[in-house]
Amino acid sequence: MSEQAGYDLIGDIHGYADELERLLTKLGYSESNGVYEHSERSVVFLGDFIDRGPKIPRVLEIARGMVEAGKAKAVMGNHEFNALAFHTPIEDSEHQTLRQRSNKNIRQHAATLQQLKDGPLADSLNWFRTLPMWTQIEGPDGQLCRAVHACWDARSMEQISKSLDQHGGTNSAFLADAMNKSHALYEAVEVVLKGKELGLPDGHSFLDKDGHSHNAIRTRWFEKPTLGAKYQDYVLQADPIDCDVMIASEVCDRIEPYPSDAPPCFAGHYWLRADQPERLSSKVACLDYSVAKDGYLCAYRWDGEQEIDNSKFVWTN
Repeated sequence: MSEQAGYDLIGDIHGYADELERLLTKLGYSESNGVYEHSERSVVFLGDFIDRGPKIPRVLEIARGMVEAGKAKAVMGNHEFNALAFHTPIEDSEHQTLRQRSNKNIRQHAATLQQLKDGPLADSLNWFRTLPMWTQIEGPDGQLCRAVHACWDARSMEQISKSLDQHGGTNSAFLADAMNKSHALYEAVEVVLKGKELGLPDGHSFLDKDGHSHNAIRTRWFEKPTLGAKYQDYVLQADPIDCDVMIASEVCDRIEPYPSDAPPCFAGHYWLRADQPERLSSKVACLDYSVAKDGYLCAYRWDGEQEIDNSKFVWTN
């Protein structure tokens, strides 16, 4: 590869290999010896390779092949983390796993279970263990950007790093702590891989895209709610919620948004919908535009700029 010119960050793929190959082609990548590559650029995948879509093995073949050939980087998504927990037995238990095999969890993971059998599944899980939960990228002239599946939060990342060092990686002991709701690691992983949440006032809830009820919202973690803001204004998801209660001032005071002087940050995860993508703020962009729900696969072409430029989104369906 010649001198690196820039990076192309790609959001949640969820087994949609045809869309991924079209997007890579649109970005100027071509397949050589079974690996997609670009003469001057490389890819950063934002996680959620699996579940939902029809061609999960092909998605993993493309992404893993690019990463192992040095043509891409990748971070873990919550679906890869969930898969690891789903297939990790609870210590001293013959049949139970760290992620409960409830009907809901089996349905969410069903496409992966159907398409990856035995050896390929085990091999994919081993690869997921190697994926970091975030990464920082250096541009051609030393500029930085950040990539994470859901939320860049220094305090949570410090806890995760401490636990990874303690356990020696994303092994069974690490996963057991991360799935234990009374352990500090649980909340840290939830924030980084699923986003920050804010509980709704008593008596308020909403249904997500799969019909599940929630009494907390995923927040716009990159900004502080303005005085008088309502819960329905501070939610980060495609579908609106009906909660016109104002967020209490003491709650607003506790919220620490993504720093305005930090490098630009790219995330996936939030199932956004729009005719065309746009930044969430000058420093933060979401690249998940619901390819698994009649949306499109989205990328951003980063060339070192420190404010996100709406003209540099690229997408295909």
